[in-house]
Amino acid sequence: MPSVTHEALVELFKNRPTLAAEMLHDALGQPVPAFTEARVEPSDLTEILPSDRRADAVVVLLVAEQRRPAMAVVVEVQLGVDVDKPYVWPVYVTQTRARHRCPTRLLVVTIDAAMAQWCSRPIDTGHPGLTLTPLVLGPEGVPVVTDAEQARAAPEVVVLSAMAHGRGEEGEAIGVAFLAAVAGLDEERRALYADVVLSSLNEAARRMLEAMMKSGYQYQSEFARSYVAQGRQEGSIEAKAQAVLAVLETRGLEIPAEVRERVLASTDLAELDRWIRRAAVVGEARELLATNGS
Repeated sequence: MPSVTHEALVELFKNRPTLAAEMLHDALGQPVPAFTEARVEPSDLTEILPSDRRADAVVVLLVAEQRRPAMAVVVEVQLGVDVDKPYVWPVYVTQTRARHRCPTRLLVVTIDAAMAQWCSRPIDTGHPGLTLTPLVLGPEGVPVVTDAEQARAAPEVVVLSAMAHGRGEEGEAIGVAFLAAVAGLDEERRALYADVVLSSLNEAARRMLEAMMKSGYQYQSEFARSYVAQGRQEGSIEAKAQAVLAVLETRGLEIPAEVRERVLASTDLAELDRWIRRAAVVGEARELLATNGS
């Protein structure tokens, strides 16, 4: 399951379609054609890829009344190493280019400096002359937004700024700038962005922002609540599964691979609770999975 950070970053680019072009031009110095409209397009690439393969977002820059595509931008948020990406990213680019019949860029977004370096590596496709070098927006490329007017004009940019720089000394100033943008947002975006910004700031900045927001702040957006609840559930499941194995190991019992795999694969909290109790009394680990005890 993608993390709330991953999904929040994707939402920024979907909520502000011009953001991809702005970051390409302003942060990365890439030429961007003049356009009259930026539109988020379906990112499902199932024509030639499995159904679970899709880009995070595809933005098409359109020109003139004919709304002719001038450029497409495949936006990919990357927060951890994924060995599949050097193989699927070239496909995302070529498939998007074929669909919209226009020049296509790959913009990889990350808030981790080490990941930015990993994502920037050229991808040799194996065909002579066909090497894809991702355009990577890392924390160094994200602007530090502390100006209220700039925040009001581009709320998604100040949220992105908080995610990239909120832990640093600029955190408080970014938080104050974000508050300037809040009034102009619809209720759902206001709640979501506040969740993201608060979770991205350093402790002092977060306390200050919470106080300015009348304190007692809770996760407000349905988007954030669902991911937080899911994260807590997954964390509890993982902790209980590890507890089962820890009890067996503490008692000196050998844990066969199939038992370990079954325990770690369980998503049933009640079942894991039963296994924790049984782990304290079984004679060998395989008895844990006996029909009368599972």
